[in-house]
Amino acid sequence: MSVAIATIKQKLPFLIDLSPEERRALPHMGDKSRVFVSKAADVAAQNPDFLPRSFNVEELCRDAELFAALQPITLALTQLQELVDDTQVEVGGEAYAGALVVYNYAKNSGQGLALDSVADELGRRFARKASGAAPKA
Repeated sequence: MSVAIATIKQKLPFLIDLSPEERRALPHMGDKSRVFVSKAADVAAQNPDFLPRSFNVEELCRDAELFAALQPITLALTQLQELVDDTQVEVGGEAYAGALVVYNYAKNSGQGLALDSVADELGRRFARKASGAAPKA
């Protein structure tokens, strides 16, 4: 499965990794901003003469196009992430429930089978840590 993810990364070599500080410093584009940017790119492309020479119209247009192209990918990956998360929650819950059955049988029915130490080891999961504060009266 990680091969498929590596292939996706390879097909998108322009992807970048921002630090949390870099993310916070950038303006974020939502639905309203997306329409604004698209219209501004169209205006700039059709009327480049009113802009300063230093303004890169092609870069604005490329950025707007790439943002639009990434939208369906983002949606598909978000849906995939939700499926993976839900599956992990489900199988984790099933595995935990199965482990509880094993623990309870080892603890209650494992005498004579040399399972006492294993049951004690599994039981550490449920041990409460002693608190440093005195109990309230």
